[in-house]
Amino acid sequence: MISSLVIVFREMLEMVLVVGVLLAATRGLAGSRLWIGLGAFGGLLGATFFGVFMEQMEASFNSDGEFIFNAVILSIASVMIAWTVFWMSKYGREMSQRMNQVGSSVKAGDLPCTALAVVALSAVMREGSEAVFFLFSAAQGISEDGWSMLIGGVMGAGVALMIGTLLYLGLVRIPLKQLFSVVGWLLMLLAAGMASEAAANLIMIGWLPPLVDPLWNSSALLSSDSMLGELLHVMVGYEDQPSALQVIVFALSLTIMVVLSYRFQAPLKAKVAAPV
Repeated sequence: MISSLVIVFREMLEMVLVVGVLLAATRGLAGSRLWIGLGAFGGLLGATFFGVFMEQMEASFNSDGEFIFNAVILSIASVMIAWTVFWMSKYGREMSQRMNQVGSSVKAGDLPCTALAVVALSAVMREGSEAVFFLFSAAQGISEDGWSMLIGGVMGAGVALMIGTLLYLGLVRIPLKQLFSVVGWLLMLLAAGMASEAAANLIMIGWLPPLVDPLWNSSALLSSDSMLGELLHVMVGYEDQPSALQVIVFALSLTIMVVLSYRFQAPLKAKVAAPV
């Protein structure tokens, strides 16, 4: 039971944290909940499909199918999160001062609703598929061990949902003006971590060179398998033994997003500072 609890908890933690951050970042925006909900629902459907056929997917592409699938989903999610960050950089400050105009802003097409849906779908589908595969495999057994694994998996999912809820409740307590800055950084770290993890999946199948592997080993200080290590892996892509290419991809992705984010902010700061 304990092993199944931990496995499902690890698989579901990332998706509930990503969805929680998205919900907090877009609170009060008309239509955002619907698009995030549609994305999450689509992700559940996709997770169920890929979970049931996980064995066949793993056997595809000379047994590299799962790594390719993960790399593609992570890359898409990283790009969509970056898009959301750029939108927040462009409109977040104005929204914090003109919240009454949010409805018309959304109707005008300023809110990247499709990006919200794709990010939610990607996070839920990628992590959920492995959790569904594990639970589906456990359900095939009629023995007492099978039931124990199912119960542990459900408990792990519940703990992950609880942590995601706590994160959301903590973020929504932040004043709106500061919320966009906090969530913007969280999303950029998430996107950079996902880009780094996509590179790691391609390194595992030899499609990319690791350069130096590992670049360092911090497992003695903080193991990736620990609770804090898992949380940091989800939030900032932490690994205790990363390759040099993973670190380069993370740093390069984060730098590009920070530079573009501030470039988006500059014209708006001038606009807000100008007398109305």
